[in-house]
Amino acid sequence: MTKALPRYSRITGTGSYLPPDRVSNADLAARLAKDGIETSDEWIVERTGIRFRHFAAPDVAVSDLALIASRSALEAADCDPRDLDLIIVATSTPDMVFPSSASILQAKLGIAGCAAFDLQAVCSGFVYALATTDALIKAGQARRALVIGAETFSKILDWTDRTTCVLFGDGAGAVVLGAEPAGDRGILTSHLRSDGRFKDKLYVDGGPSSTGTVGHVRMEGREVFKHAVAMVGDVIEDAFAAVGIGAPEIDWFVPHQANVRIIDATAHRFHIPMERVVRTIGHHGNTSAASIPLALAEASGDGRIKRGDLVLLESMGGGFTWGSAIIRW
Repeated sequence: MTKALPRYSRITGTGSYLPPDRVSNADLAARLAKDGIETSDEWIVERTGIRFRHFAAPDVAVSDLALIASRSALEAADCDPRDLDLIIVATSTPDMVFPSSASILQAKLGIAGCAAFDLQAVCSGFVYALATTDALIKAGQARRALVIGAETFSKILDWTDRTTCVLFGDGAGAVVLGAEPAGDRGILTSHLRSDGRFKDKLYVDGGPSSTGTVGHVRMEGREVFKHAVAMVGDVIEDAFAAVGIGAPEIDWFVPHQANVRIIDATAHRFHIPMERVVRTIGHHGNTSAASIPLALAEASGDGRIKRGDLVLLESMGGGFTWGSAIIRW
């Protein structure tokens, strides 16, 4: 009997979308000042590295952002939506409680029949969704998949809380994955973690079965920073061990774009030169599950990430959740 060849899941196309409302720190400071909230460009840049963020219009939903990013990724992959076997939307800000934003997106793409569902792991959502898709492709459950990270965090911010409202933005990033019968390109390894004991460090104070309201983002910034650097280090070390490499072999480090200090501290810990770190936080802020696919789309689109490059992903989000992946581009 012929032995089945192993399957690999390879990214074949990327896409992204940022809403047209681009808000600078100065713009945001002026808006907040009307309500007596003081901040400045200098204060925000020094603490976060953020200079701009994009906000979705009130009538724009996550599926709308995801649709534009998805069409871009499908075009880049030369993939007809009708050939998809799976759609996963990683988001903490879905259109509705149900149906899933993925199902709504499926209808907007004009297709039916393939599996479609949302995945909620906050800022780690895209890495979680990537690992889930990889497992389903390797199991033979899908051959072509669309994975999106999309958020409208501006709709769950408390605009009287300076510590959170300056951090987040809206956007969507998407990738198309295809099954490969053999070879060393694709997702080489992924590692996921969670620890619910830290739920009060970063959370939304509402929900349908608790308050019956949507709620707002709440965060203990110093605690998140302290745990983020330690926790993501754990899954990065596991990823290196699984693939049998070290930081010197990594061509590009694409972290979750939460805070430039966290990004720099993690790169420093693993002696990854800053010229090999993809940093996009400055022009779109923390877009939660959308931040890594947005960064991948930008860095692959401008030619930094090239075929054959080893790419390290890492993320951490509320829960806490955290994860890593290594991809051969």
